[in-house]
Order: sequence, then C-alpha cells, then structure tokens
Amino acid sequence: MRSNFVKYSLSAYILLHSFFSFSQDVSCDDLLSFITTKAYSKGTLSSYTLDSDWLQEVKAYSYDYKTYVIAKIKKNEYSYQTNTYIFCGIPSTNWSNFQYGSYGDSKSYGERFHKYIINYKCHCY
Repeated sequence: MRSNFVKYSLSAYILLHSFFSFSQDVSCDDLLSFITTKAYSKGTLSSYTLDSDWLQEVKAYSYDYKTYVIAKIKKNEYSYQTNTYIFCGIPSTNWSNFQYGSYGDSKSYGERFHKYIINYKCHCY
C-alpha cells in the first residue's frame, strides 16, 4: 500500500514539476488561461497607477507558492494596443518591491519592472 502511495506521489510530483517548469512545450495561451483561472490573485496595477508610457496593466498571481505576473505592454508609447506577457517564478519580494518600491528604488514602475520582473519571462510558445 505504501509503495503505491510513493509511486503515485512521485508521478504527481514529476507531472506537476514538468508542467510548472514551463518549458517550450507549454503554449503561452494555455499557461495564461491556467494561471488566470486557477491561481490566487495577489494584486493588479492599472494604467492609471502605473503612469507609464509602455506598461498598461500588471497583475500578479500566486500558485503553488510561486508568483506569476501577467503584464499588458503597449506595442509602442503612442499605441493603445498591447501584447500580453507572462512572467514565472518571481520571488515574492520582487513583486512587493515592484509594487511598493524598496529603499532607494526609482519611483518609476517601468524602471522597477525592469529591475524586478522582466528577467522572469516564461519560456512558452
């Protein structure tokens, strides 16, 4: 009985780990859908708050003790059209520092996005 439990647990771990490693085998649309429907919302910053030439909206989610950010980024500074990007495995302190600013940080959300979020872009297709 214990042997079956160990096999099941190991299989579940491998399956979840491979899915949440977000390799090139996961489509960005599927990943976005999964995170927005299954994860817990940690907060949203709208264009009014961001006051940015290129950031339109930034939302953070938590799933399995990991932070994911979905950002709508303007195609150019004059456009109202955006592209949606997902960022994976962001340390919770990075989200907090982006959202509120850390000691000595820029007041610009754009600069803090580059410092704390942008290097965590998910590897999806």
